[in-house]
Amino acid sequence: CFCSPKVCIVGSGPAGFYTAQHLIKVWTAYWTVFCSRKRCISSASLSSENVDIIFFPQCRDLCFFSQARQDVEVDIYERLPVPFGLVRFGVAPDHPEVKNVINTFTQTAKHSRCSFYGNVNVGKNVSITELQQAYHAVVLSYGAEGNRSMGVPGEDLAGVYSAKDFVGWYNGLPSCRELSPDLSCETAVILGQGNVALDVARILLSPIDILKKTDITQPALEALAESQVRRVLIVGRRGPIQIACTIKELREMVNLPDTRPDMVAADFDAVKEALKDLPRPRKRLTELMLKTALEVPGEKEQERRSKASRTWGFRFFRSPVEVLAEPSHSRIAGIRLAINKLEGSGEGAHAVLTGEVEDVSCGLVVSSIGYKSLPIDPSVPFDSRKAIIPNTMGRVKQAAGLYCSGWLKTGPTGVIATTMNNSFDTARSLVEDMDSGTLDVSAAKPGSQSISALLEKRGVKPVTFSDWEKIDNVEMKKGESSGKPREKLLTVEEMLHVAWT
Repeated sequence: CFCSPKVCIVGSGPAGFYTAQHLIKVWTAYWTVFCSRKRCISSASLSSENVDIIFFPQCRDLCFFSQARQDVEVDIYERLPVPFGLVRFGVAPDHPEVKNVINTFTQTAKHSRCSFYGNVNVGKNVSITELQQAYHAVVLSYGAEGNRSMGVPGEDLAGVYSAKDFVGWYNGLPSCRELSPDLSCETAVILGQGNVALDVARILLSPIDILKKTDITQPALEALAESQVRRVLIVGRRGPIQIACTIKELREMVNLPDTRPDMVAADFDAVKEALKDLPRPRKRLTELMLKTALEVPGEKEQERRSKASRTWGFRFFRSPVEVLAEPSHSRIAGIRLAINKLEGSGEGAHAVLTGEVEDVSCGLVVSSIGYKSLPIDPSVPFDSRKAIIPNTMGRVKQAAGLYCSGWLKTGPTGVIATTMNNSFDTARSLVEDMDSGTLDVSAAKPGSQSISALLEKRGVKPVTFSDWEKIDNVEMKKGESSGKPREKLLTVEEMLHVAWT
């Protein structure tokens, strides 16, 4: 007997949806090819909608492949009433093109073999053990909702924020609704030089006329309209060659209206000499930095910069030592930075303290040094040092039937395309295990039927994807009335009221 495999995915961000999408595609190809032909063929000839399909060598029992087709069933559980995770709450408001992946995720959610259950807090409303009893496999894809600590005195002062919370504030994450950052200062310091750091810098400095055409939240828009921030420093512990942002993000900063760059020429010493040995993407990024920092601009660019009322700049070879407080100790007055030197070269270079420090006056510090995954359940292995679930190609170590994908699997690195590929790998691992017998799918499992009964007993009402579409429609209508693509609902209570009305 071979039952329909039932798989649940915890988390509805990019990792969760890409895992679901690929699992359905791979499983469809698995049955379409092998059940119809009843024989193995070359992996090179297998494809499904331009997605490579893994080669299954274990055709031990031809009658297995001649049985009636058994479709995989995928259920996605999400803590919030709304899906899409960091695509909704992490992608910058002025990057609507990045959010187009929501269209693909929506197709997956509406697939006949996929179901969405929002407003279900796994680990609280239902345990991992209960999910494992109901499903043949459980995939953990809930991402990285924790903050990496700077580990310096003063980081708890008013005026210091994590990038995760700051981004959540302007993107409408319910837990960040009350953040209300004080933007009455002239200088802001962002610690970290990745794409998220540049997103924050760009939002702080963007003309309000640009932001009001995006899906940024109304409270954030109003606060930024009154903002006194005119200077943003983006600080990194290493040098220009090790910067973590992409050329697209840097180019957006360079071309941001009403701003001009403010760099330290000495930070770029010896960078020109290193250019020839850099790989092409890194070389192009570094050349743009050099041009921005050191070259005399043309007449038109000079005129643009002379009229700019706001400045931004990278500060390299700097690490935070202490957040400095005002005399009242109620909020920040500045930040003390250690001056570093590099040992080694290229991507492998690491920062070493020189013993020197410098103080920078500022009224706002945003720490963009990385997100961090958190353990979900005592029954799930977790590496607290790396902040990931120990795994091999998405298979959770010493936990049969348990898988992971996304940042929980790799740590918070890469862009959405990176997450897509690692989620596809997890889906392939899962299907390989079902094919080989490593994952036993011979016995029937109740899936969402038993979990829904448990949730009902506990007074938890899930939000379906059609419920989410009600929220989506209301948000788009609210946005339309003010010339925005959408106006997000900011509380779980509002979301649930709309979903169930």
